[in-house]
Amino acid sequence: MTATFAVMRTLALVEARVRLRRLSTLVTLLGVVALSWLMISDPADGLTLIAVRGARVLYTSAALALGSAALAALVLALAGFYLLRGRVAEDLRSGAGAVIGASRNGGVPFVLGRWCGGVLYLTALVGAFMATVLLCHAVRGEGPIQPLVYLQTYALVLGPMILFTAGCATLFDAWAPLMGKKGDLLYFFVWVGQMALLPTVAGGGAATVVPFDFTGTSAVIATLAAHFDLGDSLMLGIADFQRDKAPLVLPTWVWPASIAAARCVTALLALVPLLLALPLFHRFSPDRVKPGKARIRRSPLAVVDGWLRPLARLAGPLFGLAARLPGIAGQALADVALTLAASPSALAVLLAAQLPALVLGAQALAPFALACVAYWGILVSDVATRDGDAALAGMGAAVPGGSARRYWRQFVASLVLGLMFTGIAALHLAMVDPVRAAALVSGVFALAAFATVLGRTSGTSRTFLALFLLTLYVSVNVSRGAWADVVGFHGNATAASSLAWAGLGVLALLGGHLWNRRSD
Repeated sequence: MTATFAVMRTLALVEARVRLRRLSTLVTLLGVVALSWLMISDPADGLTLIAVRGARVLYTSAALALGSAALAALVLALAGFYLLRGRVAEDLRSGAGAVIGASRNGGVPFVLGRWCGGVLYLTALVGAFMATVLLCHAVRGEGPIQPLVYLQTYALVLGPMILFTAGCATLFDAWAPLMGKKGDLLYFFVWVGQMALLPTVAGGGAATVVPFDFTGTSAVIATLAAHFDLGDSLMLGIADFQRDKAPLVLPTWVWPASIAAARCVTALLALVPLLLALPLFHRFSPDRVKPGKARIRRSPLAVVDGWLRPLARLAGPLFGLAARLPGIAGQALADVALTLAASPSALAVLLAAQLPALVLGAQALAPFALACVAYWGILVSDVATRDGDAALAGMGAAVPGGSARRYWRQFVASLVLGLMFTGIAALHLAMVDPVRAAALVSGVFALAAFATVLGRTSGTSRTFLALFLLTLYVSVNVSRGAWADVVGFHGNATAASSLAWAGLGVLALLGGHLWNRRSD
């Protein structure tokens, strides 16, 4: 028994250290911190973190802990899963899986060790995030910094989320049918389902703690309802408030015993994915999971791609044109052709999207363009990592231009694909709303830059995919502020915000270029 616990402890520490050393961890943490600081608005600008019936809640330790924990749970529940995923696939590709499967240790200690490592990793991310919030409190806070208040709130809100996210990542790696991008897409729907619970937790002024709400948002709303009369007006995030109303103050210890107990029950329910993973673990057995499955590019629409395989012939002329074009233009076009040929469903969506882009009105065109951006973002998430996944990165670095040319080729290919999906819509919008059209183009440019940079620096498509889906969610649900309207969905984008996003894209590209030079 002592030896088993020693193995589990070693596995957990190794998992946490391996993940914490990855650049994708730093990138995701910086993204979470930046988003949270944007959400914790400066009251001098007329915005606040929590507003109840038009009155803002003072930035005490209790308020900042409650609001920041609720926002971090939504972000880390999505990003954390994609950061934890993929270790079993790496074991398969490297051949370590065969060694692990042949070892004397059973599958249960291995799965538990991996899960504990994921929990430690996410806990470390939460700790780093809390440190940045404490710094924000020192700058914008309106009361003393009380670390124990933060620890209590973060444990109750983020604790069940950490257990559930690590459990899902372990289950999706332990069961062969959920490995690959189908599992990634399924978890995204699970995360969206958590968001769909929110309209049910505060109807008619009542607030209910949902046992299966692992993000803790319902518990946060119920806690606020225990201290304030919420009515039908509660805003969490970038919230407007009325300056003529007296601010509200939360007590130091905000959690009622009943809600804290409910969160403990939720933490127990969060262990269900782990319990499912224990008997389903394939133990790298060749009859249950094949190493070849970890090497191929897996699409969420793999079955549909099989049905539409004849459409791949339409990409043939692009290969011929790419062979005749010199330099990086021909190489980028070849990447475009390869992406479309490998995913015939993308060709079908591309062809089907052109007519609506021409005939839809301006109001209907915005959500249509957003849907095209969503599909495109998922499609190009692994363009920058495709060479590495196929073990061709070394070969690409040996040709003239090396990895730097490959980097720019992949960016141009991602951008061209984005313009193919949204170009007609942007031209149509330019005739009726030039500012929104500019936001769409600049947003696609910035997202293509981030997809290339994050894929190149982190070595995995999941870093961009997690942050992209999160950005998409924020763009749809945050209806205020030009900065959040990345592709002009709400029509709030301005010329300045479009230029800002384009500038961020340029800075990201230059940073990625410097990274290429450093890593060569």
